[in-house]
Amino acid sequence: MRDAPVSPVTRTHRGQIAEALARIEEVVVDGLRHGFFDCSIACEIGKGGKRQLVIRAGKSHKFTIPEEELPR
Repeated sequence: MRDAPVSPVTRTHRGQIAEALARIEEVVVDGLRHGFFDCSIACEIGKGGKRQLVIRAGKSHKFTIPEEELPR
């Protein structure tokens, strides 16, 4: 697995949010390199206020983001 890119967005967040944002950035940049891409992002609130974030772009990537990690 590739290292997540370091961008201004991922530097301001930590944990699962940073990983999810890095994956979104990677999907967009890879898609632009190829010239086309399709992706979807879905989120729902699970037990204990945790967010279940799913990024679908060829493969699915799932992130569980605890409520305490959410920006205020």
